[in-house]
Amino acid sequence: MKEHPNILVVDDSPDTLEVLERNLASKGFGVFTADRVSRAIDILEERQVNLVITDVRMPDQDGFDLLRHVRDNYKNTDVLIITGFPQLDDAVRAVKNGAEEYLVKPFTDEELFDAVDHALETQRFRKKTEVGIIPSRHGLVGESKAMLGVHRAVEKAAGTSATVLISGESGTGKEIVARAIHYGSARAQAPFVPVNCGSIPESLIESELFGHVKGAFTGAVGARAGFFQTAEKGTVFLDEISEASLSMQVKLLRVIQEKEVRMVGSSRGREVDVRIIAATNKDLTALIEKGLFREDLYYRLNVFAINMPPLRERGDDILLLINHLVRKISGDLEKAVPRISDRALKVLTRYQWPGNVRELENVIHRLLLMSDDDIIDVPDLPSLMRFSALRAGDLTRTLKEVETQYIRDVLDSVQGNKASAARILGIDRKTLREKLKKI
Repeated sequence: MKEHPNILVVDDSPDTLEVLERNLASKGFGVFTADRVSRAIDILEERQVNLVITDVRMPDQDGFDLLRHVRDNYKNTDVLIITGFPQLDDAVRAVKNGAEEYLVKPFTDEELFDAVDHALETQRFRKKTEVGIIPSRHGLVGESKAMLGVHRAVEKAAGTSATVLISGESGTGKEIVARAIHYGSARAQAPFVPVNCGSIPESLIESELFGHVKGAFTGAVGARAGFFQTAEKGTVFLDEISEASLSMQVKLLRVIQEKEVRMVGSSRGREVDVRIIAATNKDLTALIEKGLFREDLYYRLNVFAINMPPLRERGDDILLLINHLVRKISGDLEKAVPRISDRALKVLTRYQWPGNVRELENVIHRLLLMSDDDIIDVPDLPSLMRFSALRAGDLTRTLKEVETQYIRDVLDSVQGNKASAARILGIDRKTLREKLKKI
C-alpha cells in the first residue's frame, strides 16, 4: 500500500463531499470525490483507490450497488458505508456484502478517522498475509528498520574474517544470522559447526572442542576430531557463550590467540583455520563485572557486533513471518494453506512474544496441527492470547497464582515442551522444573 492511501468519497450532497474531502486531506490522504455512482466508477477505472467511502441513498444507483461493483471488480479496494437514514437491515446488508465499516450520520471527525484507520489497517493485514513468496535476504524474513540494519551488518560481516558476537533475546534468530554470515562468506564451501556452550559437561570440554588421541583416557579406543578440527576452513558457532564455564573460556581464548588446538593426550598443538561466531542472550559486560565472564575473551569475540531486535520491536515483520511460517509449515505437514482471520491477526500482532520468532513458530505449528478448517480464528489461538472475562475481572489472585497460570498457558502453547517453555519464560530448565514441582 502507498504511504498516503487514496480515498474516493461518494455522496450526492456537495456539503458532505466538501467536509469529508477537507478532513481527510488534512490527514495526508489523497482524496477524490463523486456525486453519483457512475462518476465513482469512472474514477475507479482511472485511479488507484484504496478505500471508497459511499453514502447509501443517491438518485441513480445506491451505495450498495457501488459496494457490489467494488467487491466484484477491485481486489485491493475496500468500502466504508455511510448513511443518514440508519436501519438495521441496511447495516446487516452492508456487512454481508463486504463493507469494512458502517457509519451513521452525523458522525464526529474522530469516528470517521477511526473507521478509516480500521478499514485501512485491515487491508494492510490482508496484503501482508496474502499467500505468496516472502522476500528474504540471507534467509532472514523482515523489512523493518531494525532488520534492515541486521541485513547490512550481515553483508559487512560476511566480507571479513573478523570474529562476530551476536546478541539478542532467546528466539530472535541468532543462529540464522550466524549461518547467513558463514554462507555469504568465502568460507561457504567449508563446514558450519554449531556448538551449544551450555550443554557440554565440564569433564568433556577439551575432548569435544579439540578432539583426543587414541588412549588419551579410558574409553578413547581411537582418535576423534573435535569441533574445531571438524570446522577446518569453515566456521564454529559458539551458541550461548555466556554459559561457558571459566575453564572453557580460557581454552577458547587460547585458540583465538594462538590459532591452534591441542588434542587431549597429545603433546603438540595443531594449527586450525577457523572463523568464530559467538552468540549470547545475556549482557556479557554485566557478567564480567560479576567475575563470571573473562574480559579479555569478550574483547576478542566482540570485534564485530550484531544485535538482534526482539519481535515486538519489528513492526509489520510479524505479518511477513506469519505468512512465511504458515506456508512453510503447511508444506511440511502436506496440508492446504489456511487463511488467518483479521481478528486473529490483530491478536497475534499485539501479543508481546517473549519467546520471539521461536515462540511464533511454535504457535503457528500448533495451530496448523490442531486446525482442520480452512480459516484460523481467535478461538483457535492459545488461551493466554485470548480474552478471558474471568481473568480480566479477577483481581483477587495472588502473584503466585498468576505466575502458575501463565506457566501453564506457556506450556500449553508449546505442547508441553519444557525446553521451549523455559526459553519463552526467560528462565533455565532447572528453574522451570523447580517451579513445576510446586504447581
